[in-house]
Amino acid sequence: MSFNKARPPVSQKISAKPKQKHAAKKQINSDEKSKRLFRSLCAQIDGGHFRNALKTCDKILRINPEDSDALQIKLFLLLQTEQYSTALGLLQSFEDQAVQHGFEKAYALYRLHRESEAAELLSRLEETQGNHDRGVMHLNAQLAYRQCAYQDAFDHYTQLLDSSSTDSEEHADLLTNLNAAQTHLDFLTTGYLHALEALPAPVASNLETAAPPIPPSSAVVSSVSITPTVPARATAANPAPKKVRMSRVPKGVTPGVTSPPDPERWIKKSERSTFGQGVGRRRKAGGGATQGSVAEPASSHTAKAGGGKGRKKK
Repeated sequence: MSFNKARPPVSQKISAKPKQKHAAKKQINSDEKSKRLFRSLCAQIDGGHFRNALKTCDKILRINPEDSDALQIKLFLLLQTEQYSTALGLLQSFEDQAVQHGFEKAYALYRLHRESEAAELLSRLEETQGNHDRGVMHLNAQLAYRQCAYQDAFDHYTQLLDSSSTDSEEHADLLTNLNAAQTHLDFLTTGYLHALEALPAPVASNLETAAPPIPPSSAVVSSVSITPTVPARATAANPAPKKVRMSRVPKGVTPGVTSPPDPERWIKKSERSTFGQGVGRRRKAGGGATQGSVAEPASSHTAKAGGGKGRKKK
């Protein structure tokens, strides 16, 4: 007996297998997308990748443009990346929270060197919130220092230093800023009196003996009064030199640099004033013989002149 069963052909085996269908991709709703993006956002901020975090914020805001958390984080990231103009544009969407984000707007104005607007906004914040916000006090001190109001800056820094912890980084920064304001105050009150003493002796003596500078207004008047008036005849007698037209200048000639051409170039060489100069020198030097020529002896010339073997001509 044969135990080998009849096997079906290969084509039938392949067709017998059921076709595997690809699993359909699960659709993620907007809330789940926002949660995943917020997780990535937190990781990027913790790692200090603020540029990438801004891109993630934009993705969240495309899903939900009115997400207050995403807007708040984007404002923080714009200030961290020094994009102050963009931050001011974003702050326009916080019109209903103008008081809450007033400090961020004042800081952006300060960094954009719009000191007057920043000072006005800070004064309004002090009226509404009081003079207890450390951020507002810091910004007021920096603004006063930039505007050369060193006494106001010194007072603000002193107030902040009294209420800060000695172990914090803020304490060290406050001490540095306080010393800078104190240095400017000392110079403006008494330091300028001893500024010359710190200079070398020759420099100090030159400064003490030098004439005082002329004020700008009197300098203009003196320059106008001292300038002599030139008569019209003198200017007519000495006309200004004409400009050379470069289109008429030959190639390879630079006006004022190249030597002028020979004025006798149109006259025959025999009629020029330089004709015949240097001829006598050549004659004295050997009659213009070429290099390597040998003069023949005189005896050979005389023999040839007398004829051959003394025969008489018939």
